[in-house]
Amino acid sequence: MNAEPTDEDGLRSDAVRNRARIVETAHELFRTRGIDVPMSTIARRAGVGVATVFRRFPTRDALVTEVFAEQISRCQALLDEAVDDPDPWRGFRRLIEFTCAEQLKDRGFSEAFLAVFADEIDYQRRRRDVESAFEKLVRRAKEAGRLRLDFARSDLVMVLLANGGLCHAPPEHADELSRRFVAYLLQTFSTDAPGQREPLPPARPLGLHHAQGQDEDV
Repeated sequence: MNAEPTDEDGLRSDAVRNRARIVETAHELFRTRGIDVPMSTIARRAGVGVATVFRRFPTRDALVTEVFAEQISRCQALLDEAVDDPDPWRGFRRLIEFTCAEQLKDRGFSEAFLAVFADEIDYQRRRRDVESAFEKLVRRAKEAGRLRLDFARSDLVMVLLANGGLCHAPPEHADELSRRFVAYLLQTFSTDAPGQREPLPPARPLGLHHAQGQDEDV
């Protein structure tokens, strides 16, 4: 009887399928519900036992890191491009716009981006690299006279926390609201005179009932 085929890591094909299913299921749940979804829920939705999930991913942090590895790598690549951009303000603006847009697409990504994974040494190293690169970008934009001098590196966290609130906006308006909000912020961060600023994206016809999560006819 032939042995079950294995991949380069020595995993049997059924184990490979289970791992892929766990990652795919976790990504969907993290995207819609955030990274605090119980591991038991992930296991049930993926059609495997909880023990199987923990065998493949001993900690939640290990699973979160696996799920968002590609997105974090893309974010880091964009940051590297922004740091190398001859126009540091353009690089800074593109980074803020990309990160906020990605945040609305995937709720779990922003939580993963902001979280500190104590057990993931590689993630900690990558996080330090990201923070160092962002600090360099901020310094270059200030030295170019385009970014206000009192902007702090930690303001990026404030931006993401505030933009994240738009996840609760009416779905048909969330993206446009985020673009307008980010444009407001970038004008605030910029040293440009009022006459040099680009027009904001158009406002959306929202009422106070939208802020309360109510339908208009309530």
